[in-house]
Amino acid sequence: MVLNAVDPKAPPSKLAWAAEAPRAILGLTKLLAAWPEIRNVPQGDGRPLLLLPGLLNADRSLLGLKLYLDHIGYATHGWELGRNLGPRSIGGPEGPLLRQRIEAIRDAAGAPVTLIGVSLGGIMARIMAHRHPELVREVITISSPFCGSGRATNVWLAYELVSGERVDSPAAQAFLEEAARPLPVPSTAIWSRSDGLVNGLNCYDPGGRSIEVKSGHLWVQMRAEVLCAVANAIGERQ
Repeated sequence: MVLNAVDPKAPPSKLAWAAEAPRAILGLTKLLAAWPEIRNVPQGDGRPLLLLPGLLNADRSLLGLKLYLDHIGYATHGWELGRNLGPRSIGGPEGPLLRQRIEAIRDAAGAPVTLIGVSLGGIMARIMAHRHPELVREVITISSPFCGSGRATNVWLAYELVSGERVDSPAAQAFLEEAARPLPVPSTAIWSRSDGLVNGLNCYDPGGRSIEVKSGHLWVQMRAEVLCAVANAIGERQ
């Protein structure tokens, strides 16, 4: 395992960053062999789930996770907002487009929605739970650096380029500070200290439940260990 920096203010090491692609490919090759394991989880009760993708990704990046959660018995939805380009994708810092999407799913299902966000998507999920707890049943984040410095990643420059916002701007800092506060709904943070893109220590949730896995960042949502963690976290609150 490639260990991450122990300083929550520092980005992952260059070695961890370089190992991301081969680790992602290795994780996918192990997924098929792990099928019996990932089926041995609590079966769903049909509750609505909403998946939020990471930076620069769209719904198709979470297709495997969606198919898995549908298979075990949940009503899983994509966010349908295109690629995640930061606040501009959700209608600005207040996120009205994302709120409307969550509200539509809640109204159709007649029940609050479980939000599952990968990386940047998890930060947005926490923001929505803070601002609209009546719409949200629980939040599960996967490798989401919602604590610490916005520069404690190896992708902060990419975020600035696509979002048009500096990571150390007052607005961005306020966004992270809000996301980091304890949530008014149940929360689970799935994180890895060997993450090569974001500092794993900033993905840990001291105010909720945290589950540590051994994984890089790329395709983390397709790791067998992560799929089981998500399914078990939802299943424990049926």
